[in-house]
Amino acid sequence: MNAAAIDFATAFSRYWVANGGSEIEGRIFGRLLLDEDNGVSAAQLAEELNISRGSISTAVRRLEQAGFLGRTRRRGSRADWFVMANDVWAGFLEREYNYLSAQRDLAATALAQLAADSPARERIENMHDYMSWLTEELDLRRAWGEHKKQLASRRRDGRT
Repeated sequence: MNAAAIDFATAFSRYWVANGGSEIEGRIFGRLLLDEDNGVSAAQLAEELNISRGSISTAVRRLEQAGFLGRTRRRGSRADWFVMANDVWAGFLEREYNYLSAQRDLAATALAQLAADSPARERIENMHDYMSWLTEELDLRRAWGEHKKQLASRRRDGRT
């Protein structure tokens, strides 16, 4: 891995940390975004990013549970190789949509149980309306899919 790639992984991790993730997760995520070999082993991550194997194990397990990466095996190797989907962002949007939908449903359940004059009602209505707006009006999953189709068409036509 070259210096520019390490700089990218480090810069990516700063954004990751600013949004509540761990630095090590962010560095691994950034490194996997740049993977050109269909997978990176824990040994490679440890060497390239100067991270302990134990920290890598914890971080990749959390990234895997969140759906950001997967594991694969290579013929003749007993090691796990970590890979990231080409469109990890679509998976991110899907998980975000599921979270927002669950929060919207939770708010709907609470609203059904709150009295009309409850001091909490406006907060829960805002919660419900916000989650509904994000999932129904914005529907970023759908918008991302449409945007990708438009980009692919432009790229095929030589317009970028």
